[in-house]
Amino acid sequence: MNHEALLSLGLLVIGAKLAEGIFRRLRLNAIVAYAAIGILLGPVLNLSGIWHIESSGHLELLLTLGVFIFFFLIGLDEIDISSFMATLRGHYFVTAILSVIFSLGIAMLVTTDLVFDFGLSLNFTEALALAGVLSMTSLGIVAKVLADDGRLREPLGLQIFTVVVIAELITLLVIGFSIGEHSHELSPVGLLILLGKIVAFAVVGWVLSSRVLPPLVSLLQRAIQVPQLSLGLLIGILFLMVFGAELMGLHGSLGALLFGASLSGLSYQARREILPGLRSVAEGFFVPLFFASAGLHFSFSFITLDPWTMVALALVPLVGNFIGAFIGAYVARLTVPYAVASGLMGKGVAEIALLLVLWETGTIDEVVFSFLVLVMFGYILLMPPVISFAVNRASRKPDLPTSLNDIPAGVIGFALEDITVDAILDRSRHHLHPDVTVREFTERWLVPHQHDYVVADKDAFLGIVSLEMLRYLPKGAWGKTPLGDVLRSEAPQAAPEDHVEDVLHRMSEYSVSIIPIVEKDSEKFLGAVTSNDIVELMTMEATGAH
Repeated sequence: MNHEALLSLGLLVIGAKLAEGIFRRLRLNAIVAYAAIGILLGPVLNLSGIWHIESSGHLELLLTLGVFIFFFLIGLDEIDISSFMATLRGHYFVTAILSVIFSLGIAMLVTTDLVFDFGLSLNFTEALALAGVLSMTSLGIVAKVLADDGRLREPLGLQIFTVVVIAELITLLVIGFSIGEHSHELSPVGLLILLGKIVAFAVVGWVLSSRVLPPLVSLLQRAIQVPQLSLGLLIGILFLMVFGAELMGLHGSLGALLFGASLSGLSYQARREILPGLRSVAEGFFVPLFFASAGLHFSFSFITLDPWTMVALALVPLVGNFIGAFIGAYVARLTVPYAVASGLMGKGVAEIALLLVLWETGTIDEVVFSFLVLVMFGYILLMPPVISFAVNRASRKPDLPTSLNDIPAGVIGFALEDITVDAILDRSRHHLHPDVTVREFTERWLVPHQHDYVVADKDAFLGIVSLEMLRYLPKGAWGKTPLGDVLRSEAPQAAPEDHVEDVLHRMSEYSVSIIPIVEKDSEKFLGAVTSNDIVELMTMEATGAH
């Protein structure tokens, strides 16, 4: 790698993360920040006539890796195959499938020349791929809007969320059909063969992730005791799965997506060991670099597009999204169809990634790519307020259901990701005082399956006492040794507004089963949350969903 490539790489990553901080303060999506810094350091500086970053072979390789990791995380975070299968005979699946069919059909009016020629010059499978991207819904956008409004765990919010989960998976599979190596050879028989390949690939991925990987990691860890072995094996298997997908004629991004989705079969222990490290690498490096590199490919040549083509590409698929989802929700008799339809208009994040894939495969040119990236920026900024308005207005209707018993447990699990610590914090729970002796602690305070305990004095957190620390204290000293002498003062902390999932990861990183909850500004001790509290919450929510 030459010196200029290293300079470009460093500037893109640093600029992307700094821009993310600025954009978050303005309540704007981080993906816009990443792509904007790429546009600034590439095309904008190029116009000024001074030095600018150009895409190189080295950056392209990292960009390719970023594509696969990004879609792996989409599959991991947003797709649960078992939940999808559980909905096949339900009205949420009917809503989603009708929505996808109608919105794809309307988008195809723009991407093909069947009715009017907008000058895109795409064959059928290329037009289908672009129509899929334009009609897609981004689950991340919808989930954030519902969570910010406090609607994600309400019946209406869960209905919208469930339909979006199903619709996104269906659309991603359609796009995957259209951008594979042999997509140009698609026929009725070829389509069935491709479907079989996808099913076989998903099954192999599920078997690997749920039956092979956990015991293999456990065996190897005992045999050779290599740090971060689980993470290394997962990343290696990810790229092997991508290679296998390419061999089967599928696009590598679809292989990464399905492999990520198959990891829903991993045990909690295995996920806890593997995923924090992967997320850190992805969110700190690959994803920012990926979207910043997308900005480098942006070109102001989009101004040469015909104005009617611009209007059609920007508005027709969006209207198709609403009409398709409204028809689907109405036919399936979901409550408040217009709110469900508005929810499926959230878009922009995964679409930018897929547009870059289409550009790399030659499906669309630089002009169309650049214009559609701008359109996606507009969607990211404008659609959340529209969704929020429609859902909040619908939530005031008096005849809404108060509970649901037909939401798959996997979808409930996704919804739990936005629960904050404050929702499960028991502020009335008593905690150990530093003057309590070790003997009194072992006789009166021990709780089954809990190894760590918080020590506090009124509103001040002092530290954590772990049972394994007491092994080094002679039992004869237990009666006269206060806990204040044996506690660990340096321990992870959380705030009431922190997300439960983030807190669970923090506890895992520090190998503790309890974490003190402290106000950020005043550092006032409010209580503690144990890993059992979080597990019980998840179990309770999943049980209540049936």
